[in-house]
Order: sequence, then structure tokens, then C-alpha cells
Amino acid sequence: MSAEASPLDLAQALLRCPSVTPEEGGALALLDRILTAAGFAVSRPVFSESGTPDVENLYARIGTGAPCLLFAGHTDVVPPGDAAAWRSGPFAGAVADGVLYGRGAVDMKGGIACMLAATLRFLQARGPGLPGSIAFLITGDEEGPAVNGTVKLLDWAKARGERFDHCLLGEPTNPSTLGDTIKIGRRGSLTGKLTVHGRQGHVAYPHRAENPIPGMLRLASALAADPLDGGTAHFDASNLEFTTIDVGNPATNVIPADARAVFNIRFNEGWDAQTLAAEIRRRLDAAAGGTVRYALDLAPSNSPAFLTQPDAFVALVSDAIEAETGLRPKLSTTGGTSDARFIKDFCPVIEFGLVGETMHQVDECVPVADLDRLTAIYGRMLDAYFPASGQTGGPSAG
Repeated sequence: MSAEASPLDLAQALLRCPSVTPEEGGALALLDRILTAAGFAVSRPVFSESGTPDVENLYARIGTGAPCLLFAGHTDVVPPGDAAAWRSGPFAGAVADGVLYGRGAVDMKGGIACMLAATLRFLQARGPGLPGSIAFLITGDEEGPAVNGTVKLLDWAKARGERFDHCLLGEPTNPSTLGDTIKIGRRGSLTGKLTVHGRQGHVAYPHRAENPIPGMLRLASALAADPLDGGTAHFDASNLEFTTIDVGNPATNVIPADARAVFNIRFNEGWDAQTLAAEIRRRLDAAAGGTVRYALDLAPSNSPAFLTQPDAFVALVSDAIEAETGLRPKLSTTGGTSDARFIKDFCPVIEFGLVGETMHQVDECVPVADLDRLTAIYGRMLDAYFPASGQTGGPSAG
């Protein structure tokens, strides 16, 4: 595939690779060929860990100097579901009425295609002598356990002396229109399992049993009664949601022995896993009052809340978006987690990609016009980040 390849050509080629986590599916091999031909030094390390599948990843860089702009993303996709329900097959990469269909069209092979097309065009137009470096960090383990992907790839790169100044992660950040939202942070995530212990018995003889359900209702109400906080300048209020409350009791004449509940908290930068755990236990102890016997199991969390302060880099990307779309993007921290939570420990990271309305759905799709516009936005960003000799701008300019 030539350096002149369009974002549509690149996106179609990627969509035709069945890279359902943890399968590479040919997607990284495709990127390897294109980036190598463009002069990048490419590596494809495979990481392993007991209990998880081996995962292949890709790291590529052109240039050795600073600043280094990192493009990050993932080529793995979620399963397509019933392939017969798709209008043209989940891995066909078909275009109909100006819309590209396929698993990963927006999440996020389409975004990677735009990054790649913009970079190839930029390098071809600029010629040799790039004042800095461009790198690609692409994982095959974002939709899966996220154990053998970005987190290990970053450590692998750091051990080899790689350093990054800024990162653009191409997740589909826009709710409805290309250009409406940049993600400058993400909420943290913490999951807890609550068990209230009782004593099984016959419902006709309650004095011989101990029903755990009233205690569970008491503790659950205590956790959900008061807001955890009122939000911050860039984050909504932290939110606790129960996802299940269960006693697993098929009988109508038996008091159950235990009641179980699972909850998840999405929290802002006012908390971390430790301070949040302390608050949860404080509320539970107060509600239990020494009479409700309970156990709390908080799952290990690798999803802290983080914020990239709006700075010159955020302004540079916002300017590129506005110049191309006429929209000044909202700076947001909403949504779920992403691999940005790992990248933020290595350099400032923001997220901007396609419209995510159809991600993970049957007939996931993207307008071809959006691929062209996103490529143009990334191109403007590269021009501003690496100003030509005699021009002003760059990542330190506001």
C-alpha cells in the first residue's frame, strides 16, 4: 500500500483483518508493512502473563529527537455477534451510500487509519529533517483483559530509552458530531462485592434463623444514600451503582444464609482507590451498627481518575479541530476507562477520534466524509506540532 493511500483504503484494509481480542488477525502485520515502508523502525513485541492470552503489540518510531508526538490506539475489536445480522459482514469493509461498515470502524481501526494517513501525508509533504519524532503505540489488548497490552508496551518502550512529550489517543470521543469533544481525563473505576451473613432456616420459625436481607438493604441504602461528592471543575460527581443484589434462593419457605451485592463506583480526581475504600467501610460500619455481619471485597483497581490539565497541547488540538469543523470542542472527562489511564504516567495524553455512536453494535459504521475530516484534523495538528523552519507554533505554543 503506497504512502498516498487514503484513510478509506487504510480503514478498509484494517477492517478486513479479523482481529478479535486477542487475535492479531493480520492488522499489526499490515501496519508494520506500511510504517516500515515509510521509514519507521517497527517492533512487534508479544507479552504474556499466567491466566491471560499472549498478545502481540506494535511500536514504531521515526526520528530520534524531541519533541516526540505519540499516536496510540488498538487494533483489537470486540466479537461481532451474529455475522448474519450484519448488512455486509462484520469484516467485509464494505461501503454503502458513503458509509463504511465493519467491526472496528469507529472503535478504533477508523481512527488508526486516519492517524496513519495524516502521518504519511505529513512526512511526504515535509520531506527529510523532521524536527522531532513521531511514534505509534498500538496494542491488541484494549478490548480484552488489558494486561498484555499498552501497560506492558509502555514499560517495554521506556526500558529501551523511549520518551514521549505528548500523546493523542484515537478513541471515538465524539457523542454525535465529529469535533464536539476532546477527552482530557477519565474517571476512575472501583468494584466492590458485599456479602451479608445470616443463618439459614425455615420461614415459619424465624427465631431459629437470621435473615440477611434486611441487613443487606440497610447497608446498600447507606452506601447509596448520600452523594460521594459534588463534582469538580472538570469532573461530574462520583457515582455508585449497584449492579446486582442476590440471595440465590429458589425456595419460598427458606430464609437464606447469605445475601450478596456487587457495586461499581466511577469516581473523580478527588478520590483514589484507598480513600474511597476507607469511605465505603466507614459507611458500612456505621450502618451495620455492630449487628449486621458483613464482608467487603474490593477488587484491585488499575483505573485511577486522572486529568490532563488544559494546556498548549490541548489548545493546539482544539485549534486544529475548530479550523477543520468550525466547532470548538468541549473538554470532557465522561465515559468509561481507556488505555489513557496507563499512558498518563509517561506523558500528557488526550483523546480525540471519531463519533462513537455505533461502537460495539451490529453494523458499526463511519461516514467516509468523517474519515477524511479526521485525517485533515490530524494533519493540521502535525503541522502545528512540528512547525516548518521559520514558523512559530509547536507544542509549547498556546
